[in-house]
Amino acid sequence: MWDYTEKVNDHFLHPRNVGEIENASASAMIGNIVCGDALLLTLDIDKDTDTIKDAKFKTFGCASAIASSSVVTELVKGKTLDDALKITNKDISNELGGLPEEKMHCSVMGMEALEKAIAKYRGIDIEEDNHDEGAIVCKCFGVTDTKIERVIKENNLTTIDEVVHYTKAGGACGSCKPQIEDIINKILKNQKKSSEKKDSSPVMTTLQKIKKIESVIETVINPALKSDGGSCTFVDIEGNTVKISLEGQCSSCGAANRTLHSFIEPRLKELVHKDIVVESY
Repeated sequence: MWDYTEKVNDHFLHPRNVGEIENASASAMIGNIVCGDALLLTLDIDKDTDTIKDAKFKTFGCASAIASSSVVTELVKGKTLDDALKITNKDISNELGGLPEEKMHCSVMGMEALEKAIAKYRGIDIEEDNHDEGAIVCKCFGVTDTKIERVIKENNLTTIDEVVHYTKAGGACGSCKPQIEDIINKILKNQKKSSEKKDSSPVMTTLQKIKKIESVIETVINPALKSDGGSCTFVDIEGNTVKISLEGQCSSCGAANRTLHSFIEPRLKELVHKDIVVESY
């Protein structure tokens, strides 16, 4: 018997928002009943504000799967789509007071359903077979190398057992465990190299940072943004906090926050300084 927290038991025995929204703005199905867990998430979204007004779910699975799905619907209500996308499987687990390690894949399923629903609402192509792009590693559960890599990085996993708990990959016949171990070792090796490279980075003065930031914006960031009719301008820097002004189509785009934090900030971290944080001006 699993050692569930009071919150897990509460959301399992008294799940919130069970059902399916009629004429939903967005929906997503994750998992497969044959594999043991499946989740249908439906959202009602205010088109003017990109705010989630309501969320409902139908889940086939264990207590952890039901509780995780219930919590997801509670967490997203009232949030904008950009804020909802910031919800991680760790947030879902923490909201439940924690999940048994062997059941962490349930929180991952809830996060993926939310991401898929929002992506479909925004017209972003999604694989219809419910697999991440990439090669299938675990044939028993249809888990790809891309998904395994993502979950390892996001949750700092270091062992095969942890990957099994978070993705189910390797949890049936076990024949894919050598491949999983190779993926883990590859990621850990790359992380070590990246850490060594960052640690050896020279100290930069504020003026040097400003010049480097402006150069990266001009040569790397703006050429990419211009393809969508947008651009950005460096405004100010305080320590490692960089203030950026979005212009053109980017200034009125509903995905402005994503542009700042998923495109501009990673480029500046990579090409200027690892500790840079980007804020909108």
